[in-house]
Amino acid sequence: MGSNQTWITEVILLGFQVDPKLDVFLFGFFLLSYSLTLVENGLILGLICLDSRLHTPMYFFLSNLAIIDMSFASSIVPKMLANLIMQTKTISFAPCVLQTFLYLALAATECMSLIVMSYDRYVAICHPLHYAVIMSWRVCTILAATCWTFSFLLALVHITLVLRLPFCGPQKNNHFLCQILSVLKLACADTRLNQIVLFVASVFILVGPLCLVLVSYWRILFAILRIQSREGRRKAFSTCSSHLCVVGLFFGSAIVMYMAPKSSYSQEQRKILSLFYSLFNPMLNPLIYSLRNTEVMGAQRRFLGKRSSL
Repeated sequence: MGSNQTWITEVILLGFQVDPKLDVFLFGFFLLSYSLTLVENGLILGLICLDSRLHTPMYFFLSNLAIIDMSFASSIVPKMLANLIMQTKTISFAPCVLQTFLYLALAATECMSLIVMSYDRYVAICHPLHYAVIMSWRVCTILAATCWTFSFLLALVHITLVLRLPFCGPQKNNHFLCQILSVLKLACADTRLNQIVLFVASVFILVGPLCLVLVSYWRILFAILRIQSREGRRKAFSTCSSHLCVVGLFFGSAIVMYMAPKSSYSQEQRKILSLFYSLFNPMLNPLIYSLRNTEVMGAQRRFLGKRSSL
């Protein structure tokens, strides 16, 4: 860095540049969405822990997804809510970098977890006789741990490349969070290496796995059509369609955010996409799984029945 350059100590998050009178409405709306995210995912997690009938690989991965969603939203929303009601919408540089790291790590963890959940459904429907052997608890634990470890290491690579850059301004970040693309705009140096690594990682994390998911579900579809029982086909379709909805929402928004040309979407549109990706998606996931899942609804009825009998 040159002698006339200084390292910025804090970042101004411009957030949603709307009429200040709307800040109170946005605060209430986002607080409600965040509360629902915590309650819904916490309920899913609690039901899976308390009901022994849900102690299967499928619900083990669903509980893992609930933990990821709660962590994902919690790494972003509290600071966003604070900035909506505070006059100075700033964040220190170190917490900003930490938020970037957690955002990348948890997003990658959710991506990898959705892939593992697709594999679990593939084995359950296409190889039901070998399901217990292939998806043993040891294998499930290793797969879940691998998702977390790999994702955090990948995020660490991105953050290491970010911290090698000199950050001398601009100090204003036209976003409501420290998302990596907006953070790179604060650097006063060439960020082409960061952009290339981010694009390659996006292809590796998003496009490749999405192709595998689609191929696996193509084979699952043919396996379901061969099921003789109507009830068996209905149950298989219900489980797989729920997962496909979650996969479509997550991968679709992530691919548009990280792989679409910059000129295709305005900054405000990218903010809305980021908001959907980081807040509304974690809120919708438990609704999609629970409303279309008879086993989860049955566990909820059994739990409420026990509570009413006390």
